[in-house]
Amino acid sequence: MIREHAPAKINLALHLRRRRDDGYHDLESIFAFTEFGDALSGEPADELALALSGPMAAAADVGNDNLVLRAARALAAAAGTTAGARLHLEKHIPVAAGLGGGSADAAAALRLLNRLWRLNWPLDRLAAVAAPLGADVPVCVHGRTLLGNGKGDALSPWPQDPADTPVLLVNPGVAVPTGPVFAGWDQHDRGGIASGAAFTALRNDMTASAVAIAPVIADVLAALEQAGGADLVRMSGSGATCLALYGTPEARDRAALALAGRGWWLCPTRIV
Repeated sequence: MIREHAPAKINLALHLRRRRDDGYHDLESIFAFTEFGDALSGEPADELALALSGPMAAAADVGNDNLVLRAARALAAAAGTTAGARLHLEKHIPVAAGLGGGSADAAAALRLLNRLWRLNWPLDRLAAVAAPLGADVPVCVHGRTLLGNGKGDALSPWPQDPADTPVLLVNPGVAVPTGPVFAGWDQHDRGGIASGAAFTALRNDMTASAVAIAPVIADVLAALEQAGGADLVRMSGSGATCLALYGTPEARDRAALALAGRGWWLCPTRIV
């Protein structure tokens, strides 16, 4: 049995630039990953099969269109192998939450099967297989802080390393589909991400349209600010999850205690 961690993706910044002819948006984003995430395990089998468990399993799709199975089929085709695998996904990341759960799971499947099938491909080669699966899947293959351009899949290093930064993730329990949030963007290009810019000087351009769909996001952001101690408060991705960065785990945990009892999903974690 082989195991692979699928860390949740967060966006420390997300600047939208323009809508492309292919329906995607040109964007610039600083991607980071957390200690919190899903867990994927696998063992050899004649065919591909996937089982789900965990607190968020009921909201996930276990059918053939599941991104884990799509990633497995894509890798098998690229490698020219007929090998199978019996996969088990322990689902902890909320669905449609701006945390890249499906993308993280697909990326974990590529890394796991790369080992299980003894392909020994480098991450860049796995990321190329990942690209047709979704804009966030290539960066999730790498699973470290990177700057994304284009659709988010043109990746480059980011000079600041936020590893070990304490993070509080808060989701108000509403799913926010990405498509309508992109569609609600006001199409105003407010500029790109300057190399080495402080995270506090950056933004998430999807916030206003996400709040228009789910106004409770504004309540979460306000509550994180009011709890105090945060160096940065921001929505992640297309929402509804919001994040706050802290200087110490103690400051993070005090904020989590202040927000407890509201019925929101809370996850104290750290950037890896």
